[in-house]
Amino acid sequence: MELPAAIQAVRPDLPSLGYGLFLAINAASVWGGVFPFLPMGFQTPDILLHFFAAQSLAFAVTFFASAAGTYLFPDGARRFMVKAVAAPYIIGWSSLIGAIYLDEAALALVTAGGVLLGIGSAGFYMLWQRLFASMDAHEGNHTLISGTAWGSIFYFALHLIPVAVTAYLIPLVFLPLFGLAIVLMSRTIDLDQPMFEDVPKEHPRTYKHVIACVWRTALAMGALGFCTGIMRSLATAEPQVGALVNVLSMLASLIAALILLGVLSAKNVHLNVAVSYRVFFPLVTSAFVLLPLLGSTYVQVLAAVLYALWSVVIMLMMIQCAQVSRDGGINPVFIYGVFGGIVYALHDVGFMGGSFVEQLSMFHIPSLALVAIVAVYFLGIMYFVGEGGFRSAIAEGSMSQIELLSSRPRAAKRPVAVEPGEASGAMQEGAAARRAEAKQASAEAEPQAEGTTPAGGASLGRAAVPERDDAATYRDRFSKQMARVREHFGLSARETEVAELIARGNSVARIAEMLVVSENTVRTHSKRIYTKLGIHKRQELIELVEGFNPSDQ
Repeated sequence: MELPAAIQAVRPDLPSLGYGLFLAINAASVWGGVFPFLPMGFQTPDILLHFFAAQSLAFAVTFFASAAGTYLFPDGARRFMVKAVAAPYIIGWSSLIGAIYLDEAALALVTAGGVLLGIGSAGFYMLWQRLFASMDAHEGNHTLISGTAWGSIFYFALHLIPVAVTAYLIPLVFLPLFGLAIVLMSRTIDLDQPMFEDVPKEHPRTYKHVIACVWRTALAMGALGFCTGIMRSLATAEPQVGALVNVLSMLASLIAALILLGVLSAKNVHLNVAVSYRVFFPLVTSAFVLLPLLGSTYVQVLAAVLYALWSVVIMLMMIQCAQVSRDGGINPVFIYGVFGGIVYALHDVGFMGGSFVEQLSMFHIPSLALVAIVAVYFLGIMYFVGEGGFRSAIAEGSMSQIELLSSRPRAAKRPVAVEPGEASGAMQEGAAARRAEAKQASAEAEPQAEGTTPAGGASLGRAAVPERDDAATYRDRFSKQMARVREHFGLSARETEVAELIARGNSVARIAEMLVVSENTVRTHSKRIYTKLGIHKRQELIELVEGFNPSDQ
């Protein structure tokens, strides 16, 4: 009997297995609320609180520091070395083991171990993200998702090894194995791609544009991180909650990865992060309102569900950042550092806020009720900011405004004479301008990501290429044909955009200016387009698009 497509897609190649092993080991030390392979008697609430506070803060700070370092010292980012991140990771895990035997220094060792593991873990994530972004979009996404599935499998396999041995095997055997995997795979990265040759300080406008496009999406994903951080603070206080969080979050990662692999094997996937955030918001706020009412069992279930969703968000965040790197020629460490820094910083706010509030006793309100109040309040604030804040509220269109009419009629405007033929042209130009302005505002407000958001426009560009088969949404017949070509040949949203701009006669310099990218990035996109379409010049592109008929293929 033939295996399901999702199972067949979980290929056991080196990058997938290496990334999977890294995720499994990460889950054993920095994931949920407990260490599954260290003695439970050692894991007191005080120990767990100090470790996870140190680890999560160091993790978020390392993301922001990596982005800043890439911007200021781009040559160093090209020589990103494994040993620079492996050293703190192995020393951090060794500190945890030492804390088991040294009671007097346990708190200091655990805190130091948290800082070092946070730095090392963030560094390894940067290395893997760098690898995935350097690959072709389909290959990189597939490898990332397949590796996530392997991570869950390896995590559960670790439970087959005696607990007393596993703690020592992690720094001595497993870490060198996934470290070797990323070393070997890093040697295959083509450093001649624009994203690695880029010198950010030479064109800061592009980088400002990128940050302006992605920060709202990062905030939407960070909202779930905030909720997860709150539940992590509860998990550190109750080990049984943390144990359930670890198991169910890894199980959810496996299920989500298999579903995505199965769907990707059949068709393209588009997920709008902003819309998903709007759906998620009322559900999670309702869940937190019920927190003080339904008892400890509900706390465990909510923590497990949120961590399960969190594991999926991490995967989607890496996919989106990789696409931004490919589309804009942006160094993957920079964009992942900024995006991930925002998401993980909000997680830290949730964790620290939940830990603080849980220990308060205000107005005789139970601690869980206070946690719920704080969670709902911050979620509301983040939703307000994510939707545009006061500026967006004040600038709402006339449909939401009340018009008070004067009793005195206004003088009628004298009609302006227009020569025959001019009216239709002027109206068309005005309508086109309005559509272009609306499309540009939409592209800036809600950045798109291939594989994660609808391709109603490119993630960083101005010329949108609609994907819906609705004639009213296309600029003209050529745009509609271009969308069909994209679907058939598997072009990305940005490649489709560049292809249409090339076909319409725009120069490389003009396209780079319109899309706010470097000319090298445009040339790289054009090479990939011609390779995928099997053509060699602009005229062949025009003929292919104009004469394309899916039924003939």
